[in-house]
Parts: sequence; C-alpha cells; structure tokens
Amino acid sequence: MKVLAVIPARYASTRLMGKPLADICGKPMVQHVYERVRQATLVDEVLVATDDARIMEVVQSFDGTAVLTSPDCASGTDRLVEIARSHLADIYLNIQGDEPLLRPQDVDALVAALRDTPDVAAATLCYPISAEQAQDPALVKVVRDYQGRALYFSRAAIPFVRDADTASVQYWGHAGLYAYRPHALRAFGRHPQSPLEAAEKLEQLRLLQMGMPMLTVEVAPCAPGVDTAEDLEAVRAIVREEMDANAADARAVALADMRAADPALSVGDTRISPELAAKLRKIKLIITDVDGVLTDGSLYYGPEGECIKKFNARDGVAIKMLQQAGIQVAVLSGRDCPALRARMKDLGITIFRVGQQTKGEACKSIIAEAGVSKEETLYIGDDLPDLEAFACCGCSVAVSDAATAVRQTAQMVLQACGGGGALREVAEVIMGTAQGAGI
Repeated sequence: MKVLAVIPARYASTRLMGKPLADICGKPMVQHVYERVRQATLVDEVLVATDDARIMEVVQSFDGTAVLTSPDCASGTDRLVEIARSHLADIYLNIQGDEPLLRPQDVDALVAALRDTPDVAAATLCYPISAEQAQDPALVKVVRDYQGRALYFSRAAIPFVRDADTASVQYWGHAGLYAYRPHALRAFGRHPQSPLEAAEKLEQLRLLQMGMPMLTVEVAPCAPGVDTAEDLEAVRAIVREEMDANAADARAVALADMRAADPALSVGDTRISPELAAKLRKIKLIITDVDGVLTDGSLYYGPEGECIKKFNARDGVAIKMLQQAGIQVAVLSGRDCPALRARMKDLGITIFRVGQQTKGEACKSIIAEAGVSKEETLYIGDDLPDLEAFACCGCSVAVSDAATAVRQTAQMVLQACGGGGALREVAEVIMGTAQGAGI
C-alpha cells in the first residue's frame, strides 16, 4: 500500500503573503512541515504542490520534491486532485502547509485509521477543546457520531448548547490534515463546490454533503497553525524552545560520549562563575584560531617550501560532537595553506576565513554567515590579533599558553595549551554547563 503525502503551498495567502516561505528559526515554514512529515513511518513519499516558482526553488534547495500545479486550484484538496491524476497511490494525504508543529505520530495515526477502516472514504484529525476555545471562529469544530464519523464541521461553536449547563458537552477542534482514498478524490474533483462548503469556506464539507463518510481520529491537543503574523510569532517561540531543549539533550549525550571515550581528558571539575555559565549555555557558534589553538603554533616547512601543521585528533572528535549537538564550528586564521584546508574538509567545516589579518571584520562576517548573534558566539584565541575577535563575540576564551594580554582579556582561560586539546576542553565545558555542571 503506497501512501503519498502532499503539502499544498500557495504563495498568495490573503492573511499572510508568502506564508510557506516565512522564516521559522532559520528554516522556511514549508521545510519544517516537510521534515516532520518525512518522520512519519507510514508515509512512502512526500511532495509539495505549489503554484509558485519561488516555493519550488526553496523546496528544491533543501532537497525536497515539489510539483508545479495550476494557479486555478481553489483549495488544497483541489491541488491534491490534480496531483492524483499523475501520481498513483492507495492513500493520499493532504498536509496543510501552515502546520509547522504537526506531530509525525499524528500523521501515522491518520494513515492507520483509514487503512484499517475500509468502509470510509476519508479521514481527518480532531482533538478535545474547551467551551471557551469553541467560541473562536478561526478554530474549526466538528461534531461526530458514535463511531467517530464526522456529522458536520463549522466555524461556529457546535453543538449549540441551549441551557447554561455545558458539563456534559465535549467540544472537538479540527486539525487540517486529511487522508483520502483515490475514489474520494475523484469524486471531489468531479463535483462543484457545495453550498455548505461555500458558506463555511471549509472544503471537507463537500464530501459530507455528497454523502461520503469521513472518519475522525482523536489525537492530543494540537499546537497552533499559522494564519496570521501573530500566529507566526507564537510558533517561532515554540520552535525555539524545542530547538533549545533538543540541543541540550544532544550536548548531554555528546559530553557523555566524549568522557567515555577518553576519561583522562574530562574537565568536569572546571569551575566557572554562574554568569559565565549563563553565557556558555547560549553558545551556538564557536570560532577558533588555528596556529596556537588547534596547533601548538609550530610551523613546519617541507623541501618544496610547503607548510605542514600538526593537529590534535581529540580536537577533531570534539568538533564532530559539537556539530552533532547543533553547535557550529568555524575557523578564522591569519594563514592559509593546503594542510589547513584539508583538515577543515575532513572535519566538515564549511564556514571559515583564512589569510585574514584583520580578525574583527572577519569575525563579524562569520557570525553573519552562521546566522547567529554576537551573544551566541564564542571565540578561542592565543595571541594579540585575536583581541579584535574577542570584542566581536559574547564569550572569549584563551589557551593556557596564550600571550599575557590575551589571558588577561579572556573571560575564560583553559587548562589546555595550544595543540593540546584546547577545543576539546571548550566542548566539554560547554556541554557540561548545559547540564548544570561546574556551576
């Protein structure tokens, strides 16, 4: 049984123009939806159906699949009908493109319900809401029969309670995800918009008015979708909290892995002030100098005049762990040589500035490219040119054998010297701080 998930994405939203491309913590909204649907275990294929080349380009930029559909499609289901003519599947999912917080397990529950109920043509999601929430016309409500099949959808508070006592009434909100069998989509495409559909501006009413049964699947209360600029800000705040929580978990795992791999290098006993700990918990980007930090500062020249550098493998492990924990690592060096470029390639470092003598401006450029703030950036240095970079970052770190002025200026001085696992020590301190260690 093939399950195809389609995300209709229209650029010309009346309430929020360009909504699918709205940025949410560094990713367009349509990418958040796409990636969450991909996590559903019962979905075989995901594609975005759009009428706009800009959305096509963005989807392709994150290696998603997009299909250009007619601009005349009046609803997401109409766009799905068009897709179904050229993409065969047993179950089609209509995933609203303005639901960046949808849960993959809800998608699976929807697919399983339709798969296991052969006598219904379509299925959708519902969740319990309060009587107060039911009064909001922006939140669609549904009433159901005893088998969980939809009787009616409305923007009004349904059922209407004539008497004051509403204790026995359970209101149900509707989440805009649909699963269709192929014959339901064909029927939808053949029939014109129904009177109830036109009145409520709810496309699912077309099938109900045609007499096709639609199953409702109960899920936990859903996070808000995005219809307005206010909704967008609320969703951004939720995603930001999720990202911070996930990063903290990843840091804890990475710290445990590093300590298990090499307990001798653990710096869990390093003491830092509560103020510095608070700064370290915000770090999303580490910029490191090379000579005197990743190396001991020695320069070796081969017989052809080529520069050879010695790097510490423990720093390489730390960089990989930081990347897995969601912390970017960038390189800023006053020198450039093939050995350095080869090492950066091995470690997957894509943000760097080499051959830079003016480190202040280069540091600002890296921060902008990484998409973080000054307060979310840490710099590791060892010599006087690094003082410019210190001033551009929220947290400054010096190796133990750094120049005196550098150690006096830095907010934290490491136990490790240059080339002796300095970046490894920084990684352990940051990840330990995320767990509350060393405070």
